[in-house]
Amino acid sequence: MAKRLFFGLELPASAREALAAADPQLKNVRWVKAEKLHLTLSFPGEVEPEQEGALHEALAAVRVPPFFLPIRGVGTFGGSKPSVLWAGVGKGHPHLFGLHKHLQDAVLRAGLQPDLRPFHPHVTLARIRDVSAEVLRPFLRKHAETEFGMWEVQEFVLYSSRLSSEGSEYTVELRCGLQ
Repeated sequence: MAKRLFFGLELPASAREALAAADPQLKNVRWVKAEKLHLTLSFPGEVEPEQEGALHEALAAVRVPPFFLPIRGVGTFGGSKPSVLWAGVGKGHPHLFGLHKHLQDAVLRAGLQPDLRPFHPHVTLARIRDVSAEVLRPFLRKHAETEFGMWEVQEFVLYSSRLSSEGSEYTVELRCGLQ
């Protein structure tokens, strides 16, 4: 049976706690549970079991050194009708973008379709429905420069995602250390 797969970075507990504590408790702003906060690197999507084996093999060739990554500031996607509230990870970190490229290459080597959407690294904090940008502006101003943590990225994770009535359920399928 096919699995819905994505690559991500698991945040340290201290950063997840700091991000969870920033929840402004606004109506129609559904905050992501602290234990589910992560940075999505790429989304290969539905993958059959035989393709997953090839993907695991291709991932063994990914070589990126460990690197430090900040979690800093907040923003939204969706313009005047925001749909996502996010935390940033600095400006164009070369190792992060290098890791993203190597993962895309591994997906191709495994015979899968790469995620061709532009890579805008962020941590999704909340899903927003029917809330104007104006309502969010005080929160965005307050946390524009907030440092939520810095961590040394030492691995990436291949997750599977299953949609349920409670939201997405994530399962770690594979951990790959950086080297």
